[in-house]
Amino acid sequence: MGLFDLEKHFAFYGAYHSNPINILIHMIFVWPILFTTSVLLYFTPPLFKLSAIQSLDGGFLVFNYGFLFSVIYAFYYVGLDKKAGSLAAFLVFLCWIGSSALAHSLGFSLAWKVVLASQLLCWTVQFIGHGVFEKRAPALLDNLAQAFLMAPFFVLLEALQSFFGYEPYPGFHAKVEAEIDANIKEWKDKKQKKIS
Repeated sequence: MGLFDLEKHFAFYGAYHSNPINILIHMIFVWPILFTTSVLLYFTPPLFKLSAIQSLDGGFLVFNYGFLFSVIYAFYYVGLDKKAGSLAAFLVFLCWIGSSALAHSLGFSLAWKVVLASQLLCWTVQFIGHGVFEKRAPALLDNLAQAFLMAPFFVLLEALQSFFGYEPYPGFHAKVEAEIDANIKEWKDKKQKKIS
């Protein structure tokens, strides 16, 4: 699978997220995971000597690992699809700014507790979505890096397609749906062979 092959990435991730309730659960809980991860990354050391944007209260935007991961995610999403990727990049940077402000105001001793509670809730609900509704293990068990990198973009594209009929190019949705159906059929066949 090519690094910027949106169709293949979307089909891989979509094969693990075909149940509408599970998709809705992911739409609600994936971005908070990214946001709260950014809260924790706020407390990593700066990457540059002069890395804080000064404001009246001493600055809260620090060019640290949270910023670095935001840049990587943003460029990757734009590389996958210019329009939806630009929106995703904007949302990633909003998460970085918002999470930095929250982390700055909470301080580390309270922030990690908020992050822990949020992460436990978000992951638990998603695992329930997979176990109860999807009846398939999450994608992260088969491809950890791909699942973490694609999850926010996948749910954004799902929302854009569901609410606005957006497609990165004409016929994208139909091609991906066919690949998802083929992937699910292959998975069910393998599962059936293991049982018999």
